Amino acid sequence: MILIHLLLLVVGPLLLQFEPVMGTGASGAKGKEYNIELTPESFLKPPEKQADPFKFVETNPEAPENIPDKTTNFAAQNQQVAQEKPTPDGRSDRPALEGKADIESNQIVSGQLTRPVEAVPPEPPAEETPPTPEAIATQQRAEQTPLPGFEKVDGESKIGFGTNIAKTNPSARPIPEKIEGARDVPLIEGAIAMQPAIDRNRPRPRPQITETVKARPAILAERLAGTKNIGPTAVDARWSNYGAYLQRMIDTVQIQWERILVEWRANPASNSTVTVKFVMDDEGKITEIVNVDSTANDTASRACVSAITDRAPYGQWTDDMKAVLGPKQEMTFTFHYQ
Repeated sequence: MILIHLLLLVVGPLLLQFEPVMGTGASGAKGKEYNIELTPESFLKPPEKQADPFKFVETNPEAPENIPDKTTNFAAQNQQVAQEKPTPDGRSDRPALEGKADIESNQIVSGQLTRPVEAVPPEPPAEETPPTPEAIATQQRAEQTPLPGFEKVDGESKIGFGTNIAKTNPSARPIPEKIEGARDVPLIEGAIAMQPAIDRNRPRPRPQITETVKARPAILAERLAGTKNIGPTAVDARWSNYGAYLQRMIDTVQIQWERILVEWRANPASNSTVTVKFVMDDEGKITEIVNVDSTANDTASRACVSAITDRAPYGQWTDDMKAVLGPKQEMTFTFHYQ
């Protein structure tokens, strides 16, 4: 990605002071004199402007905002590099990470953008305890009545037969003879002993929601050198409109990509990648797919292109973005299948 920076040098004007001195007579008249004072050289120099950062990184949304002293990274929020375990004499602008050595990544944390599913622990199996002799002795016999199996026809009708269908008896069963007993009694002997046993000393765990960082799932790059600053994992980055715009766009593409993979059932090969190079204009429209380089199957490749194009346009660029990027910009997204 090429960013064009325009540095405008503003030169302050010279301070000219005109003080005319008028003569007192015709014979002794003097010409006009001008005293000219120049502003000291130090005040003429424009203030030094810090160069705009040109490397986009994704920050940790859970880390505190802190403007770094100097960095070439820009992002959706200000952040100063930090990590939980300090690196002695570490001076890197990124934290030390454990990851893959053969991959480049602009992410420092892995998370989940969509709402996590409630993790409900499985219910313990019901303990089936055989009924005790006392329970069997007190168990009442249930009333059981044979199915009616008849239809009563009576009266006269010019258009058909009048019928009177018997009402269903709740104790009706497919048996040959009626069995006397009490109503509303379970038919299964020992049913009262089939309830799950409750142990007050070992209560079941309550359902919990898995806590994850609200960030994209990441494949982190291995980075041995880190920083001596201690705190939540963070990276040196300065906020910019372009950084916030890119982060929203990347998050949108990520969510759309995950949705497409579920709907299309792409089933890509493990460790395959798809690199999509495209052009976006200043209205947030995808104007051209320049190239698609893929080691995955055709469905998985098309899913990556659709993830970028389906949710476009992504919104108009701000004026400072247009000043830096011009009317359009070429971008490259790489999708990793694990």
